[in-house]
Amino acid sequence: MHSSALDVSDAAPSDSSKRQPGLFSANGAWLGAMVPKRWAKRAVTRNLIKRQIYSVASSLETRLPKAAHVVRLRAGFDRQQFTSASSDQLKTAVRSEIELLFSKVLLPAPGVCA
Repeated sequence: MHSSALDVSDAAPSDSSKRQPGLFSANGAWLGAMVPKRWAKRAVTRNLIKRQIYSVASSLETRLPKAAHVVRLRAGFDRQQFTSASSDQLKTAVRSEIELLFSKVLLPAPGVCA
């Protein structure tokens, strides 16, 4: 997997959202996962990637900013390196990249000075 295969972004509130209630007005972080068929041909691979995204996000839920976050697959996987659509090697690679992406948007852990 490339270092830029996955991308995470967050929807920051705009000035207009201060005047009227926003779509994501509930407390906590919202998460969406986009895994296009273009980059992951097999459904088992797309589902594996989504499960890893939601699993990592769930474990970091208290440290995610209160916003709507979208994680999307931006590049394909090397089929020579990941021959099985749901191998442990693929799970590990996906999980480590997702953890790296989320580390860019995480709030400091409670009790840790920034």
